[in-house]
Amino acid sequence: MSRTTVTAAYDQLIAEGYLETRPGSRTRVAAGLRPEPAPAGAMVPPQRLSAFGERIMAMPPAAEPPKPAIDFRTGDLAGDDFPALAWRRALNAVLLRRPARLAYGDPRGLPGLRAALQAYLWRARGLSCGLDQIVVVNGSQQGIDLCARLLVDPGDRVAVEEPGYGAARRAFCAAGAAIVPVPVDDEGLRTGDLAAAGRARLAYVTPSHQFPLGGVLPAARRQALLAWAEGCGAMIVEDDYDGEYRFDMKPVEALLSLDRAGRVIYVGTVSKTLSPQLRLGYLVVPAGLSDAFAEAKRLADRQAPGLEQAALARLLEEGGYERHLRQARRRNAERRTALLGALAESFGTRVRVAGAAAGLHLVAWFEDVPAEREAAMAAAARAAGIGIYPVGPLYHEAGARPDRAGLVLGFASSAPDTIRAGIRRLAAALDAADIGRAPASVRTN
Repeated sequence: MSRTTVTAAYDQLIAEGYLETRPGSRTRVAAGLRPEPAPAGAMVPPQRLSAFGERIMAMPPAAEPPKPAIDFRTGDLAGDDFPALAWRRALNAVLLRRPARLAYGDPRGLPGLRAALQAYLWRARGLSCGLDQIVVVNGSQQGIDLCARLLVDPGDRVAVEEPGYGAARRAFCAAGAAIVPVPVDDEGLRTGDLAAAGRARLAYVTPSHQFPLGGVLPAARRQALLAWAEGCGAMIVEDDYDGEYRFDMKPVEALLSLDRAGRVIYVGTVSKTLSPQLRLGYLVVPAGLSDAFAEAKRLADRQAPGLEQAALARLLEEGGYERHLRQARRRNAERRTALLGALAESFGTRVRVAGAAAGLHLVAWFEDVPAEREAAMAAAARAAGIGIYPVGPLYHEAGARPDRAGLVLGFASSAPDTIRAGIRRLAAALDAADIGRAPASVRTN
């Protein structure tokens, strides 16, 4: 080895404090690199998490299993549906602007994107709001987490739908909330049961398409929910995760459009319309909470990615977003039809379908399979290369769920032929595992 290499190595070790030199003396290993051993019998304190960290670690792990060949997971979209050409044009146009300086922006999001969202929400969802009420976030999950951090103290009661979205429930549990499950039916949250929540601090709801059962909250229940919130001083988090998808009529107006008391926080996202990989969502918050949400967003991550925000703003301004949405709605209607037909062909009257009028998933209730066999169904399907997802884990209280097996089947990520093949393979796998056979037509509600 050359003298130059050795000298460079010694100089680097000296610069980093691993070696020390003295005039007239050899180079030595720096003192203190090897700490003195702890005295015999001394106790080393364990690593300590905060109460927030302990609550997170107490939850069941949310590990992602390997993806099977045909996957009916909710939340995934087909890669071919992404408007790659329109998105690339929008990105290129943004890149060619060449700003004079690159700097941190408003934690609420780019003014151009918030203005485009303001106009879109008025056209599509009937919402009227100020620019400062819109806060751009890294997907709806960050929006829900900010609501939990800003509005919930440990011990506060939070009403959630039963069954409901597990990641939202986990966010409120991590904040220390006392979860109060409120039953849902075919029309969404049973607002008559909200009295059980007492003086809850907050209610989390999915009124445009209840997750997972698919009910759409009717006008009378919306009014009752708003009256309850105003009466007990609670806030409502409205998660409009896939409200753009209705297959029989125009999307219903948001709950926020009826709010006159500043009790509703609206959560929107492009994860179901463009891609979950973009991590772009937005909140519409009451004017009095706007500054608090902006500062909480600043502390979390300063701001959402600026390049993607600017590209989305351009897509909204030029109409490309809504053109894409019309195409996506048409393609997903075809997938939905394929799934309903495949369930009818393979399972017949053994299956009752719920929540198929809107959204990107449905629930298939197996009338002759007991609830405790859901895990066996999922295992048999996975062995055959099919990903299915039981409804049981979405209940907060095991005793609240029906006594029959149910599967939440997403259909937005596969072609119609793949969906049909997947359901046929599922039927064969369940048959081989002695989890029933199939006759002729399916009932839908």
